[in-house]
Amino acid sequence: MKPLAVGIACFPTVGGSGVAASQLALKLAGQGHAVHVFSSGLPVRLSSTKGACVLHRIAPVTRPPLENGVYALALAGEMAAVALRERLDLFHVHYALPHAASALLAQDMVARQGGRPPRLVTTLHGTDVTGIVGDRALTAVTRHAVLRSDAVTTPSVWLRHAAFENLSLPEATAVEVLPNFVDPVEFHPGEDTPALRGLFPNLPWEGPGRAGLLLHASNFRAVKRVGDAVLAFAQVLRSRPAALVLVGDGPERPAVEKLTASLGLTRQVAFLGEQVQMGPLLAQADVFVLPSEQESFGLAALEALASGVPVVATRVGGLPEVVRHGETGLLVPVRDAPALAAAVVELLSEEARRAAMGRAARADALARFRPEPVVERIEALYRRLLAAPA
Repeated sequence: MKPLAVGIACFPTVGGSGVAASQLALKLAGQGHAVHVFSSGLPVRLSSTKGACVLHRIAPVTRPPLENGVYALALAGEMAAVALRERLDLFHVHYALPHAASALLAQDMVARQGGRPPRLVTTLHGTDVTGIVGDRALTAVTRHAVLRSDAVTTPSVWLRHAAFENLSLPEATAVEVLPNFVDPVEFHPGEDTPALRGLFPNLPWEGPGRAGLLLHASNFRAVKRVGDAVLAFAQVLRSRPAALVLVGDGPERPAVEKLTASLGLTRQVAFLGEQVQMGPLLAQADVFVLPSEQESFGLAALEALASGVPVVATRVGGLPEVVRHGETGLLVPVRDAPALAAAVVELLSEEARRAAMGRAARADALARFRPEPVVERIEALYRRLLAAPA
């Protein structure tokens, strides 16, 4: 089939939407499609893949009086220019605001200049649906962008329901559930390596009663409730030796560092900041901890599962669609650090069960979330749109 020319707009951060968009861009480029990525920075998963995709960096506008809110307009202008020059077939935007709104403006600009506007696929990722509740203006813009899109997708059934409810979408609106995927080559169970354990030389890492290694990764936003992971960890230490590795950065990190110090846990907790290569880190963990207040899917949890690591997470949003409670991990109530700690201790105390759960996690991730079936569905969606009358 003829290769497609696709423009993908996303955020550059390590949040799930940017990671999912980056992974899709790489897979499409690997299959011979021309992929142009629009973002305010280099998406983290593209940083080690030079030449695979063409990056169009949208620079922030800092000169008065245009320093506020002009990014969406600059993005629209660049998307339109590239669409005309490269004859893009589609825009696939990740996150409705501002990307879908910018794409709609870009479509109009292309049409005004005599070009064929690219079809628009909008993938909703979470807070672009849940974070605007109560804001009538932003809800109206998001709803308009969704209804004007040629196709709309969500990564989970839960988010699809939330989109209909929060945006008051007509029942006939087509919203397809296309889950995120995980690369089983990048994320896999690894050989026993002491790299992370070496950060905690005073803990017993061998023999009966050995220390457990817990890991959390996120963008340290308030919704991730990283502090709950620290509070739970403090309770885990009452039962057994353990260490906690926190990967990522964001607005809540100073508060989490302060909490860690106030609990006297600085020698048992390591902050690694943002990391590009997550696979080798995840493979070293005994348990992955995700105490989020909300998750539309839980890509970090999926990457842990693919690495053969059981997940202890909150029973919110799309997480029950990713983590099979009692089979590949344990789900607990949100804002309940004691329950989080009890679940972690349960897994660390039963080595055979934890190991079996890790094997089941890997198998389930490969069975349900391999890249090939998902990318095939996305390509099929693209071609259906292009074959349909304009």
